[in-house]
Amino acid sequence: MSTGRMEAFSDGVIAILITVMVLELPIPHGTTWDALHEVWPVLLTYVLSFVYLGIYWNNHHHMLQATDQVNGLILWANMHLLFWLSLIPFTTAWMGENRFAAVPAIAYGLVLLAAAIAYFGLRTAIIRNQGEGSLVAEAVGRDLKGKLSPLLYITGIALAAVASWLSVAVYSVAALIWLIPDRRFERTIRNHSTAGKGVG
Repeated sequence: MSTGRMEAFSDGVIAILITVMVLELPIPHGTTWDALHEVWPVLLTYVLSFVYLGIYWNNHHHMLQATDQVNGLILWANMHLLFWLSLIPFTTAWMGENRFAAVPAIAYGLVLLAAAIAYFGLRTAIIRNQGEGSLVAEAVGRDLKGKLSPLLYITGIALAAVASWLSVAVYSVAALIWLIPDRRFERTIRNHSTAGKGVG
């Protein structure tokens, strides 16, 4: 099966999740900048979650560009990833409305950790289907950022018991690491495309 339908469905789900988060933003009570002071934790959490969903959408798109086909296992692995991403609006609202309280901050980190594990599972299913010599396997390489992220999430979860703002800071650092453009898939696809033209 081609990747088109799975990618289109995933794009739609992520777009809906962002829309849900926007609709849940509270309206400030007042017409001055001071009115934003009451809702700044919700706005900050929204920005962080928007960045995370954007990162997953971007990386998901690039990975599927290097994927030739999908099978049943890949489809279910993708649904597993979407399940955890679908919980981001819930934990976003919970953490923001409770001003980064410890338990909501832990729940937010657990969802991020589970989503990272699910993304790794999707990538593993794709490589297993296409082989260790596939474009995805070549592009991933050592995947230092992919290995670092779960460690940061675990650290953030642990820090929530000490000071929840520290956990949010760690989650933000993890997002910033991924916010830097990742050219691995683009570079791998371009190199193979250039090599193919050279052979012809």
